[in-house]
Amino acid sequence: MSDEEHHFEAKGDAGASKTYPQQAGTIRKGGHIVIKARPCKVVEVSTSKTGKHGHAKCHFVAIDIFNGKKLEDIVPSSHNCDVPHVNRTDYQLIDIDEDGFVSLLTDSGQTKDDLKLPTDETLLKQMKDAFTEGKDLIVSVMSAMGEEQICGLKDLGNK
Repeated sequence: MSDEEHHFEAKGDAGASKTYPQQAGTIRKGGHIVIKARPCKVVEVSTSKTGKHGHAKCHFVAIDIFNGKKLEDIVPSSHNCDVPHVNRTDYQLIDIDEDGFVSLLTDSGQTKDDLKLPTDETLLKQMKDAFTEGKDLIVSVMSAMGEEQICGLKDLGNK
């Protein structure tokens, strides 16, 4: 036996994993899946019959939840796929700065200043117009796999 002490350095975050495994045959339309390291929402699933190698295959067509690109993957239905932890949080909009970042108020009263304006042109226009009119706005922020993006907007009325 050795008298040496072993020291381990913590590498990585102490939080939960960004994804969890789920059997491919149980993933349905409207669910989420990771394809090519991107979090996606499943828009179509088709399952082939068992072939000569004994596995039915699932064909997934999904849309990236952050950039809207269409991705496809084929996985044996008995194998595991990665499914992203997708969270949606609402924040009150405080300010929009000239650099394209927004200032948001969290539930705990802190400010969150690291989010950019949405890339969706329609949502961006609605947000800027309502903010200039002086309306109280609640923005929905979707987060998955270490990325965050504004994905929705609610109007609380005038200030």
